[in-house]
Amino acid sequence: MPALRTRTAAVAWALAAVLITIGLFAIRVLTADLPVDALPSAVRDLFTLAISVFVESLPFVFLGVLLSILVQRWLPPTLLDRILPRVPVLRRAALSLLGVLLPVCECGNVPLARGLMLRGFTVSEALTFLLAAPILNPVTIITTYQAFGWNDGVLVSRIIGGFVIANLLGWLVSRHPRQHELLTGRFEATCQAHHDHPETGSRIRRSAEDFATETGTMLPALAIGALLAGIIQVGVPREVLVSLGSNPIWSVLALMTLAFVVSVCSNVDAFFILSFGSTFMPGAIVAFLVFGAMVDIKMLALLRTTFTGPTLVRVTIVVALCCLVLGFGVNLFA
Repeated sequence: MPALRTRTAAVAWALAAVLITIGLFAIRVLTADLPVDALPSAVRDLFTLAISVFVESLPFVFLGVLLSILVQRWLPPTLLDRILPRVPVLRRAALSLLGVLLPVCECGNVPLARGLMLRGFTVSEALTFLLAAPILNPVTIITTYQAFGWNDGVLVSRIIGGFVIANLLGWLVSRHPRQHELLTGRFEATCQAHHDHPETGSRIRRSAEDFATETGTMLPALAIGALLAGIIQVGVPREVLVSLGSNPIWSVLALMTLAFVVSVCSNVDAFFILSFGSTFMPGAIVAFLVFGAMVDIKMLALLRTTFTGPTLVRVTIVVALCCLVLGFGVNLFA
């Protein structure tokens, strides 16, 4: 019954998302002839930024949902267990490198990580994958190389830093004696139902149900995260952040704050921050590229569907501290 209620709610959310999209499209068509300055500039900026974040992330969320269904429903049950090492440290390291095969940004990795946990992977293993994959995927590596080449070690620092931080956090979470307590009650119940009550019916039908459930869970969270990112971007003047660019310490803090606020997709964030390359120190650029790919406003909204609030606070603090150390270190030696 809980699973049925979850599916019903997910379908309702999916229908609501479709209706909202149709409504926004209708508003756009009906107001096309209105003058551009009919709304205050701050409101226009808010809608532009929020919709940009939402539209940029949406394809990757769908891709992540499809990959999640592929892992849950179509891969042989023991395939990943046979491939991955048995030793926990090596197993997490291998999972963090899985991103090389999956060109999905951080938004798409959330449903994929949920799928891994439904398949029986531990919370520490899913979190390790979740944090490392957006950085260690081929699209992110190529775009970072195109933006910075080998200059100042930005590319190498991003890859090594992302791998080390993800595995460090995975190791810390693995020390928790009851990892299931880090999950929301609703997702934990879904995992339990998935394990205790094998579902019947064709795989195609179950895949369609999974698609409705995951998109119904992810899309409202993505919309809320995009709206919050737009509100904060409008409220925080970038001039203040840019003025801190030449200081080895404040520049790192400023760009990490910017990464958290703007919520740019990890596949294209290197081109976004490239324009700041002449103003900010290399360590600040690296901290932006690593921290933003792991934690930002939009990402936290998506993760809240799966992890408890205190868990996300601890994850954010650990990742932020590690990125600070990484940024300071690069500034020291670059």
